[in-house]
Formats: sequence, C-alpha cells, structure tokens
Amino acid sequence: MGTAEFALQQQHVENLYSDHHSWLQGWLRRRLGDASDAADLAQDTFVRLIVRPRSFDSDPEARAYLRTIANGLCIDLWRHRELERAWLETLAIRPEAFAPSAEEQVAVLQALYEVDRMLCHLPSKAARAFVLATACGMTHQEVARELGVSSRMVGHYITRAMLHCMQLEARSLAQGATALP
Repeated sequence: MGTAEFALQQQHVENLYSDHHSWLQGWLRRRLGDASDAADLAQDTFVRLIVRPRSFDSDPEARAYLRTIANGLCIDLWRHRELERAWLETLAIRPEAFAPSAEEQVAVLQALYEVDRMLCHLPSKAARAFVLATACGMTHQEVARELGVSSRMVGHYITRAMLHCMQLEARSLAQGATALP
C-alpha cells in the first residue's frame, strides 16, 4: 500500500469515526447498560476498522457494518463474563488451601478464553461434549446422559472438536511462519 493510499484510508476512518462514534457509543450504552463498556467496545469497533479498512456507499451501510462488528464484540464480552463467573464459582467451592495463585488464575482465564474462541464456531453440543469430557473429566457415557445423545455421538463430537482445534492451531502456526522475515 502506497503512502497516498494509506493517507486516504486513514482519512476515511477518521471521517467514519467523527460521523458515527457518538451514535455507536449510544447504541452500545443502550445495549449494555454501562457507559464504560460502551466506550471500550466503540473504540474496539473502530480499531477493527483500522486493521481492516472498508469503504461504504452510504451512512446506513456504514452504521450497519459498525453495528455488526459491535454486536459481535458484545457477544464476546458476555461470553468472557460468563466464563469469569463460572471460574469464580469454581474457585468459591474449592478449599482455600487449594486456591491457585493470582497468576495461575489469570493463566486459567486466558486459557479458557482461548478454548472458548476455538470452540465458538462448533455446534453447541460438540463444544459442550468436548468441555465436559476434557475439562470436567466426564466419561463418554456421563456426557451422553448430560447431552441426551449416544456415547458414540459423544465420541464423534469430541473428535470433531479436537480436529477443529488442531486445524486452528495449524493455521495459526502457518500464519506465524509467514509473518517471519
């Protein structure tokens, strides 16, 4: 990308920001009920637009795109908070003597976020079967009862989830290798 093209894209994003930031932040504030979260997600939405610039033919088209990006960020925020809530509930029932350190807690949350990102594109039963079997240590029969499916189906779900995670990891490694000089 040449300097002139970069400057033009930067000006386009600046125009979109000045024209739509207040509207987007208001939309997010109504959706989330929290001004601070709304401000953070509005900024994150425009960061995504900076990373992957787009041009729009009209204000309604720009707002629809911004709303779509912001809605996905809302869903991610809610999922992260649900993971945090579940993790805190898990910690609350453990004896204090076995509580992980603050660093370990952060590491576990980061791992949970990463696994969640990997599994969010799978059908819910496949993702749930994988988590129940791997994280909770349930047998295939226990998972089958929990999900209301056969043990064979649980095996299929877990295999599908593992394959999906391996493909994502391979793709990530390949992208990292191509990014090297």
